Amino acid sequence: MKAHDGMYIDGAWRPAAGRDTIAVVNPADEQVIAEVPAGGAEDVDAAVRAARAALPAWAATAPAERAARIAALRDVLVARKDEIAETVTAELGAPLPFSQAVHAGVPILVAGSYAGLAASYAFEEKVGNSTVYAEPVGVVGAITPWNYPLHQIVAKVAPALAAGCTIVLKPAEDTPLTAQLFAEAVHEAGVPAGVFNLVTGLGPVAGQALAEHEGVDLVSFTGSTAVGRKIGATAGAAVKRVALELGGKSANVILPSADLAKAVGVGVANVMGNSGQTCSAWTRMLVHTSQYDEAVALAAEAAAKYGDRIGPLVNAKQHARVRGYIERGVAEGARLVAGGPEAPREQGYFVSPTVFADVTPEMTVAQEEIFGPVVSLIRYEDEDDALRIANGTVYGLAGAVWAGDEAEAVAFARRMDTGQVDINGGRFNPLAPFGGYKQSGVGRELGSHGLAEYLQTKSLQF
Repeated sequence: MKAHDGMYIDGAWRPAAGRDTIAVVNPADEQVIAEVPAGGAEDVDAAVRAARAALPAWAATAPAERAARIAALRDVLVARKDEIAETVTAELGAPLPFSQAVHAGVPILVAGSYAGLAASYAFEEKVGNSTVYAEPVGVVGAITPWNYPLHQIVAKVAPALAAGCTIVLKPAEDTPLTAQLFAEAVHEAGVPAGVFNLVTGLGPVAGQALAEHEGVDLVSFTGSTAVGRKIGATAGAAVKRVALELGGKSANVILPSADLAKAVGVGVANVMGNSGQTCSAWTRMLVHTSQYDEAVALAAEAAAKYGDRIGPLVNAKQHARVRGYIERGVAEGARLVAGGPEAPREQGYFVSPTVFADVTPEMTVAQEEIFGPVVSLIRYEDEDDALRIANGTVYGLAGAVWAGDEAEAVAFARRMDTGQVDINGGRFNPLAPFGGYKQSGVGRELGSHGLAEYLQTKSLQF
C-alpha cells in the first residue's frame, strides 16, 4: 500500500498540523519503506473533537445497524487480507505465512465475533422494578502496540463500535501502515464520519496527548507495564476509565503425567511465533526434575528447527534489548543449549531461537519480560513448588498446563494467578476474555467481557 501523508479525521484524510514525520523501517533489511506524519497535540485535539461530535448519533444508532457496519468492516478485511499480510510483513518483519494466518486471519475472526455480539448483546434488561441500560462510555482513546498491529486495533475498535462509542486511534510508530490500511477499510465499510479517527505519532507526544485529553472518556492501552502505570495515573487523576493490557512472563507448566514431547514442542513453538514478540508467550517452561534433562534436549532440538524460519525483531532498540537479556542470562549462570546473543545475519534485526537450561526462578531471564525468541527451562520438585514458581512474578497474563488427565491440569490452572490458561494446548477462542492479573493489566479484551469494557450502566426505577 501507499502511505498516507495525513491523518484520517472526521471521515477524510487531512494534512497533519506539523511537518514532522516518522520513518517506517523494514526490520528484515533495515531499509526505510515509507514515512508517515508524526502527529501532535493539535492533531489529537482535532480527532477527539470529531469523535465527540459524532458520538450522539452513533450512540443512538440501533445495535443491528452497528452490527451491520462491523460486518461490512470484516468483509473489507477479508477482501484485503493479502494486502494486510504483505503490509505487516514489510513493517513488522513477520514471515508472510505467519502474517497471512495470524496477523490477517485473527482480526477477521475477532471483527466477525463483534458483528455477532453487537446484534445479540442485551443492552437492556429488567431487574425487579427497574430497567437497566448498558450505554456507550463515550469517546475512546485507543493506543495500540506494534507486535500484533491489526489484531490489537480490531480488539479495541470492534467492541467500541459495537458499544456505540467513537474512537481515536494512536497506533505504534513502528507499524503505522497497517493502521492506515485499517482506516481505509473503515471508510470503505461505510462507518460514519468521525466515529473512527486515526492519528499517527510518537507515544510520548501523540499518545500522551490522547491519554490526557479531557474529551476522552476511556483510554484503552496495550503495551508495557511501565507506560501502563503512567497512563493509569493520568487517567486516575482525571477520574477517567482505563483498560490496560500490559506485560507478561507466562509459565508453561508440564506435569509429570503429560506427553512431554508434545508439551515441549508446542511450548517452544508458542514462544518462537512472532519471533517471541508476544506478551502472552509461555517463556518459562517448568519441568519436573525427573524429566528435566529430557525436556532440555527436546527444547534444544525444537528450537534448532526454527533457525531461519522466524522473522526479525521489530527495530534496532528491541534487537539490542533482547540480545542484552541473553547476555545477562549467561552472566547469571544460565546454560545456553540453543541460540545465543550473536546476530545470525549481518543485516536485519534477527536473533537466534534461544533456549536456556539451569534457570532458577530469581534470575532476570525468569522474572522480566524479554519479548524475544527466548525460552527458559526451570526445574521443580513437586506441584506446590511448581505453583510457587509459576506465580512468582509480578505478572499474571497467561500460561499453560499440561497433564495426562484434563481434570489434573484444570485443578492446577485454577490455582495459578493468571488471566488465561491453555489446557493441553487449548485452541484460541475469539469469544474468551483475555487480560491479566497483578501487573499484567486492568480489564479484558475479546468476547462479551471485552464489549463490557466500553459500556457504562444506567438504571431507571419504576
